[in-house]
Amino acid sequence: MKAVRIHQHGGLDVLKYESAPEPKIGVDEVLIRVRACALNHLDIWLREGVPGWQLNFPHILGSDVAGTVAEVGSAVAHVRRDERVLLAPGLSCGKCKECFKGLDSACRAYTVFGLKLDGGYAEYVKSPSANVLPIPGDLSFDEAAAVPLVFLTAWHMLMTRAGLKPGEDVLVIGAGSGVGSAAIQVAATAGARVIAVAGTDEKLEKARSLGAQEVINHARQSIADEVLRMTAKRGVDVVVEHVGAAVWNDCFQSLATYGRFVTCGVTTGSDVSLNLQALFGRQRTLLGSFMGGKGELMDVLKLIASRRLKAVIDSTFELSEARAAQQKMEGRNFFGKILLHPA
Repeated sequence: MKAVRIHQHGGLDVLKYESAPEPKIGVDEVLIRVRACALNHLDIWLREGVPGWQLNFPHILGSDVAGTVAEVGSAVAHVRRDERVLLAPGLSCGKCKECFKGLDSACRAYTVFGLKLDGGYAEYVKSPSANVLPIPGDLSFDEAAAVPLVFLTAWHMLMTRAGLKPGEDVLVIGAGSGVGSAAIQVAATAGARVIAVAGTDEKLEKARSLGAQEVINHARQSIADEVLRMTAKRGVDVVVEHVGAAVWNDCFQSLATYGRFVTCGVTTGSDVSLNLQALFGRQRTLLGSFMGGKGELMDVLKLIASRRLKAVIDSTFELSEARAAQQKMEGRNFFGKILLHPA
């Protein structure tokens, strides 16, 4: 098969479009012909190298996959050959206490496609049968690939970790990103008032079309000042943040008393300062969030199937153009998901 593999960490030049062995499946696995694979910032981190995360080279990136079933293991009963499917991106042992509670991402064995096992930057990928789900409704392959990781992340952040309630105010950082565009929709569908932040007016107009009632252009406005103005100095109930150091102080200052700050990423750095008096004095809560469980993904897919939530796609590239696709993601000149087409 054709695949894009990395043989070492580095810049865009380490992405090699080349021939690779087709995966061989076990009795409880499924072979998927990849029709669409969505990029995530995780792909860039892994390409560049993350301290403590070891890859087995050569390695194939890609966590979000949609396609058709090419081969089914002998012990698999719920998946049919040629079925249109997507992959739940997170893999856990399925046997521990956390897995039985539905806390997949707390499993000690938890990983995602493209991290400890090969992902979707290829014509074929193999998957445990438990991760193979039918594409809901009339979604295209592109839409199906654009949904799992970002909507699962946004749902887990807002509904599970932050416990979002109708009528609350939510600040969403990075409205043009996959997680940001998903979080706007999840919060709006839950009945919250959404304040979206992005660096261009074009992105902010798109954020409004997804359900944001208020917008802030961080290139020319102070996030904290605008939030306090929009909320009559009260602040927001929930901050959804995945950028890190560059916006940390503004986000923290934007929190109301009893506000919840939920974060899942550090694209601009992980070292931040914290005013403890402002934390306990205002009775605020800081929450870390990472992925989510298959049950949460099923909840998301019901809303996706009914079009109450929708995939947001920026652009598509052929598999051989993976360098250009990642370069576009690095440049941040996009809104929604960037996709690869292996077949």
